[in-house]
Amino acid sequence: MPNPQLSRSNRTTGGSGSGGNGGGKKPPTTAKKKTSPKKKKKITGKRVFWTLFFTAAFAVFCALGGYLFITVSGEKILAENKDKIEIKAPTVIYDRTGVQIGEIKIQRGEEVESQDIPELLQDAFVATEDKRFFEHSGVDLRSIGRAAVRDIIARSAVEGGSTITQQLAKNIFLSADKTFFRKATEVSIALALERQYSKPEILAMYLNRISFGGQYYGIKAASERYFGKSDLNKLELWEMATLAAMPKAPTRYNPIANPDKSKERRAVVLQLMYEQGYITEAEKDKAAAVDYAYTPPETKETHYQAFIDYVLQEAEDTTALTEDDLNRGGYKIYTTMDAKAQQSLEEAFKDDAMFEQSPDDQPVQASMTITNNQNGSIVAILGARNYHKGDFNRAVNSRRQPGSAFKPIASYAPALENGFTVDTPLNNEQQSFGNYSPRNLHGYSQSVSMKDALAESINIPAVWLLSQIGVETGYQFAESLGIPLTENDHNLSIALGGLSKGTNTLEMAQAYNSFANGGKYMEAYAIKSIRDSNEIEIYSRIDNSKQVMSAQTAYEMTDMMRSTITDGTGRKADIGRPLAGKTGTTQSGIEGNSANRDVWFVGYTPEWTGAVWMGYDKPDAQHMLKNSSGLAASMFARIMKQAMEGMPVNDFKAPDAPAQETVETPEPQQPETVEPAASPSGLVASYDVANQTIMLSWQPVGGENIRYRLYRQESSETQPSLLTDGLMSASSSDTGALPGLTYSYAVTAYRAGEEPIVESAASNTVTLTVPAEDNPEEDLPDDTIPPDETETDPEIDQGEVPVAPPETDEGENNGNSGDNGNGNSGNNGNGNGNGNSNGNNGGTENTDPGTNIPPTEGDSGGEENVVPGTVIPDAPADQSQPDTPTDPAVDPNAQNTDPGTVEGTTETQDEATTQP
Repeated sequence: MPNPQLSRSNRTTGGSGSGGNGGGKKPPTTAKKKTSPKKKKKITGKRVFWTLFFTAAFAVFCALGGYLFITVSGEKILAENKDKIEIKAPTVIYDRTGVQIGEIKIQRGEEVESQDIPELLQDAFVATEDKRFFEHSGVDLRSIGRAAVRDIIARSAVEGGSTITQQLAKNIFLSADKTFFRKATEVSIALALERQYSKPEILAMYLNRISFGGQYYGIKAASERYFGKSDLNKLELWEMATLAAMPKAPTRYNPIANPDKSKERRAVVLQLMYEQGYITEAEKDKAAAVDYAYTPPETKETHYQAFIDYVLQEAEDTTALTEDDLNRGGYKIYTTMDAKAQQSLEEAFKDDAMFEQSPDDQPVQASMTITNNQNGSIVAILGARNYHKGDFNRAVNSRRQPGSAFKPIASYAPALENGFTVDTPLNNEQQSFGNYSPRNLHGYSQSVSMKDALAESINIPAVWLLSQIGVETGYQFAESLGIPLTENDHNLSIALGGLSKGTNTLEMAQAYNSFANGGKYMEAYAIKSIRDSNEIEIYSRIDNSKQVMSAQTAYEMTDMMRSTITDGTGRKADIGRPLAGKTGTTQSGIEGNSANRDVWFVGYTPEWTGAVWMGYDKPDAQHMLKNSSGLAASMFARIMKQAMEGMPVNDFKAPDAPAQETVETPEPQQPETVEPAASPSGLVASYDVANQTIMLSWQPVGGENIRYRLYRQESSETQPSLLTDGLMSASSSDTGALPGLTYSYAVTAYRAGEEPIVESAASNTVTLTVPAEDNPEEDLPDDTIPPDETETDPEIDQGEVPVAPPETDEGENNGNSGDNGNGNSGNNGNGNGNGNSNGNNGGTENTDPGTNIPPTEGDSGGEENVVPGTVIPDAPADQSQPDTPTDPAVDPNAQNTDPGTVEGTTETQDEATTQP
């Protein structure tokens, strides 16, 4: 028994005896095995300690070095930039053809010293933007940590941690790059500011530099703009809070453009001031209740301002850019605006003859939106008469009940999608639907056809249809067309446009666009692409269309709504070309008052959709419209006829029909004695890279009083456009050609002074590609060959019947409507991929780009020799711009019309629109 123990002892201690040699070698080996764990313990002890010590020392050294670097860097940058407010070129905005329509320039107010800024005004900004401003040293670690925790919880950037000093630093540095180094630089400048200036001085610099909406910078410029007060000490508490509410989102909380949102944000500022002890509860409540009613003096009038304002708002909404970034960053924004359409819209809104006369100084207002049926792009938009920069945009921000214009959206189209047909007889008997009892204006019948019910805007069939398919079906269909509804809209009154919050012309044009393009919903947009100051594209529009109804339903709706123009309530909208649409009127909602609160017309050709609203901002018993929807229909006709002048006349096509050729009526028969001039020849083109200009020349034509017309067609366009008319010499230039695109040119000749003018056959066609390295492209189709204008027929106003829940009924006498215009070749305009967009599928007409150039008299010059152009390599071709199609310029004419139509709908909410 003891032997095993001895044996174990011998293995451990080395033992003795004859086995001593072997045993003597084992102990060292065993000892080595036992010492290994002890060495590991030393590593995790002393070695770990020293490792941590030196690591900490190195970290401290790096931190000190980093701090010194940040300090030196901040001082240097501050010294270089403290007096700068703008370091880049102005942001430039272009129309759909690449022509500049505006640029953004900063308007900075006079500097105000710290002692001249009321203490309560300073308190308002501190309470809102940085409540620990007087406690931190430029960077508030507590706020940064709190913001980080909230961002993590929300899984998005919901709160910022920047102090007022950091915001001032960012304003001075003027970089929009969202990088770590930019943030580090911002911190370094903030620390430098705190070392060099007192807190009151920093706050004064901040208030003198920040943006207050539009291009207005500085607290004094803002006070003058929004309240007409250059002395800040005259500002009242509610005005101070309104200004303090703006830095978070200057455009969104602009009291002129968005008075309701501005008031909401003002209440938040006042609450913060109350919680932090700057004001009493009574002062808070009094200031929060004030309505903004100041009307600023009109700014200098410029064309396209309403469209530009909308573009800047869209840029903020769709990119990470702030309004301040856009004002200072030197961006290039390429838009979808058609200059001719926008100017036609602006001119019509300035014509007082197009509006009812107001009993006092509150004018009848209006808004209109025009969209392109092929891609949903906004062609033109205007939300006020005599619009000036920053004005309230009713096309986007107002919400009013659409009346019968909503019937196709909530009732007829969803019914066709759910088993009903255009041949299904609809119930037209007087009846109640539970507690809802809509009425007809012109009596009742046992049944009525769907086409007649829609064309004559009869109420009962629309409500009966919705009751048959179910309110939820109509509700969901309206939402699929981009109309925002609420839970309160789950009722039959939506069949007649009785919406709880209403809608606007942008949403209505967007919705009707789906009927015009074969059943696809496309969100309206105004920006194609954005490039920064280094010509790098930072944003490009992505198609987001989706099919929301069958092409057959869209076509049947179009076919029925054409009857509205030819035989129904929309006759005043006739523009002498294929047109479908629907009128809408909402009643006063005041017992015993038969006038109307809102009038609408929404209509579309195969190419464009337009929506018009007219009414008072603050409707009451004295401010109602005596006319009905014919007023809006007349406005639609005036604008669309001018805007589309020169475009080819296309017809709507059925879903299974082949693409139709452009409908052009024959040229008037020319007298035999009038012979066309000889056709020009020898057309050549070259591109001067240094001047970014295409130079063209040709052989002159013999004869007296010879003039030339130069036509251009970009390769993606289906029709040529008239580039220049009345040329006296046999040469011209094109400064509007964009890099990366291919253009074809041709020339015709005619004799000036002849009546009518007879063009020659076209010259040879020359094709040239402008060199470019990077050139994003987007097609915007708008074909143009001028139609003859035809006068619209008058419409008879038949009044309206007031009802409680929303219901409308329009009935008007018959009238003629022209279907086609006279496609007269040779006038200005262009096509851009929408040769024959229609109510079915919005398709394009297939045309051979580069060969179908100008119209001709006699022989066709569209298929002659194609001569490649040449490029003059005088300079690097790197000044690229995004692709934009061409379109005609502007030549609006006025036309007086006589409004009148009828319908009914529900009582509207008073808060639908707020007049700034």
